Amino acid sequence: MSKETFTFQAEVGKLLDIVAHSLYSHKEIFVRELISNASDACDRRRYAALTEPGLGDGEFQITLAPDKKARTLSVADNGIGMDHDDLVDMLGTIARSGSQAFLDKLSGDAAKDRALIGQFGVGFYSAFMVADQVRVLTRKAGGDGAWLWTSDGKGSFTIEEAEREGPGTTVTVHLAKGEKEFTDPDRLRHLVKTYSDHIPIPILLGEDTVNEASALWTRDKKGITEDQYKEFYHHAGHAFDDPWMVLHNRVEGVLSYINLLFIPSVRPFDLHQAERKQRVRLYVKRVFITDDCEGLLPAYLRFMRGIVDSEDLALNISRETLQNDPKLAKIRSGLVKRILGQLKKKAEKQPDGYAEFWGNFGAVLKEGIYEDPAHRDRILVLARFATTGSEGLASLDDYVRRMAQGQDAIYYITGEDSGRLAGSPQLEGFRERGIEVLLLTDPIDDFWISAVGEYQGKPFKSVTRGGADLDKFEAKDKDDEKEDKKKKQEAPALDGLCAALKDALGDAVKEVRVSGRLTDSPSCLVADEGDMDMHLERMLRQHQQLQGDLATLRVLEINPGHSLIRRLGELAESGEDGALADSAHLLLDQARIAAGEPVPDPGAFSRRLTAAMESGLKGEG
Repeated sequence: MSKETFTFQAEVGKLLDIVAHSLYSHKEIFVRELISNASDACDRRRYAALTEPGLGDGEFQITLAPDKKARTLSVADNGIGMDHDDLVDMLGTIARSGSQAFLDKLSGDAAKDRALIGQFGVGFYSAFMVADQVRVLTRKAGGDGAWLWTSDGKGSFTIEEAEREGPGTTVTVHLAKGEKEFTDPDRLRHLVKTYSDHIPIPILLGEDTVNEASALWTRDKKGITEDQYKEFYHHAGHAFDDPWMVLHNRVEGVLSYINLLFIPSVRPFDLHQAERKQRVRLYVKRVFITDDCEGLLPAYLRFMRGIVDSEDLALNISRETLQNDPKLAKIRSGLVKRILGQLKKKAEKQPDGYAEFWGNFGAVLKEGIYEDPAHRDRILVLARFATTGSEGLASLDDYVRRMAQGQDAIYYITGEDSGRLAGSPQLEGFRERGIEVLLLTDPIDDFWISAVGEYQGKPFKSVTRGGADLDKFEAKDKDDEKEDKKKKQEAPALDGLCAALKDALGDAVKEVRVSGRLTDSPSCLVADEGDMDMHLERMLRQHQQLQGDLATLRVLEINPGHSLIRRLGELAESGEDGALADSAHLLLDQARIAAGEPVPDPGAFSRRLTAAMESGLKGEG
């Protein structure tokens, strides 16, 4: 086959351009990345050989071969190798969910972009920080023939048939001018000791093995340094940040296993991918099995990185059998309890640091409240929320402790943005009476809160559903309370107005009623008791989870103390209701806008608003 030329996927081309311009402050990390890839390849061949003995299971090793004269550094392994299609898929594209969205966020600011790149990870492509050309000679275990991939990282690559004695991959980096330090054996020894000493496969430089070549997780944790943990995290998680928490435990007894797990300090870019895959590697007796084991950790802990090594699972176990293995279920239960327990300790001892964790991963952890009833109570204790009662985040225990006298429910409101929610008309009466409200902005909130129902005997109650029943609470400011009562006493009877507004709006609303929750706004929309919450319905429709075009009818509440409502009430009582129809639709559209609902007829809304403004200006004149 003749040489083929391919163009990089657009995302790869953009990423390579950023990498080539020295996005990273420490260029030497390319050595770490190439060694990590080689280690992964060896792990995968060892696992494949369990079910296909013909693939071989000899002594695996990684070899560094610097050449000062040619100004090259080669990193070779005898791992699984690649074929033609693997080279196109793995080295020509970024096969990760959300890659384009990630690249769209790159700003050109080196510091900010470095953080984003760190979330995404670039692995092999980091070699182009120091190279003017990279060559990949590879042969797949069990395959026929070898292939050579070549690129200068400037938009295209070539693939051609080649010769290689055995399975594996050799990455040869042709170093750019000024990068000759990476051909210095002493420099390379230092880099291996710094970044890759934990790799459990011998790394050879000449005749010498330059790493400890024993699995880090098997060592006594008293002898492991913080830097060693950090570099193992970089390897196991393909990450560029530092770990926020390290959990290293050896469990012995009826079931024996070791876990070396990490919580990242930066949110991984693929955290919210639809597949919700977890990224913890499963080993059995030091042999890599899989990095995609659904039964090892629940989806709501998919931010965890690291490894679990079991002594009791069968080495040749299939993925299908693995999912139903009771031993794996016990390991999973122990891991979940340990992770949640350590988070609880962190939340109690270092609340500020825990708030950082919650900002990164709280939305994911809350999925467990809905999906994992067995650990629901543990997660509820860990949950933190924005509220109307504090600037920082609050736990449910904090909320219950601060509840107003006579308050018997935990009030909440759901939406997309806490700042916007805080200004919702439905909160006005609660704010006036000093009643704290949870501001819930994650999509999972609508689901877990209905599944839980209550906390410490206090039911959760949406402020946008049913009657507010706020009359039993006193206002924080006595003057405000007196003024509010005076306005309500002076307001005309509004039964006639409610009937007139309902008549004008027809089937656009379920009912028009006098509000007990409004203090400043003239109107708002609420769901009737027993109806679906407005935000939940809107979210389900956006994701096409509701059938049919008919939306649930809402209740329009009007503020009896508002001057506009009082004036409309007077018009309704006097029979001068010519403007009531337009006013009714304006009140409804205004309430829709405040609730984040779309106005169904923007043209009609504009005409009515223009007419009202003209009428007001004429009245002034």
